[in-house]
Amino acid sequence: MAVKIRLQRHGKKNFAFFHIVVADSHAPRDGRFIEQLGSYNPNTNPATIVLNSERALAWLKVGAQPSLVCRRILSYEGVLLRNHLDGGVAKGALTQEQADAKWNEWKAQRDAKIDSKKSSLVKEAAEKKRAAKAEEVKVNEARAEAIAKKAAQLAEKEAEAAAEATEEAAEAAAEPAAEAETPAEA
Repeated sequence: MAVKIRLQRHGKKNFAFFHIVVADSHAPRDGRFIEQLGSYNPNTNPATIVLNSERALAWLKVGAQPSLVCRRILSYEGVLLRNHLDGGVAKGALTQEQADAKWNEWKAQRDAKIDSKKSSLVKEAAEKKRAAKAEEVKVNEARAEAIAKKAAQLAEKEAEAAAEATEEAAEAAAEPAAEAETPAEA
C-alpha cells in the first residue's frame, strides 16, 4: 500500500481550506484517510497552517510520500529539515545536540521572518487607513467649501430680494402718500 501525505479539500466554492491527511494513494482525494495531521488555510495572510509535526515526521520516517504542496508545507514548518537532521544523527554525521542547535537556529530565523511579515502587514493596513482618512478629510473639506459657497450665494440672493422688497415697499408706501397729498391740494 503506497501511503501519501496530501491535502483534502473542504470549504465552499472560491473559499477552500484543506486538511492535511495521510491516505492510501488509491483513495479518492476527499475520501477515506488513515490519519489527519493538521489543516491549511490559504485564505488568510499569511496562510494559516496547523500541523502535528511529530506525527508528520513519524509518517515520513516510515516512508509516506508527500504531495508537492504538502512537501512545501512540511518544508515551511521544518518537518523535512528535522527529518534530514535525524538522518544525519542516525548516520553519525552529527550529534543530537548539534542537530537540535541547527533546528533551533532555523526555527528562530523562521519565526523572525513570520513576525516581520505580520508587522509589515499591520503597518501597511495602518498606512492605508491613514491615507483613506486623509482622502476623506480632503473630500469633506471640498464638500464643505461647496456648501459654504452655495450658502453664501443663497444669502446674497436673499439679501438682494429683501432689498428689492424693501425698496418696493418704500415705493408703494410713497405712492399712496403722494396720491393722498394731491387730492388735498385740489
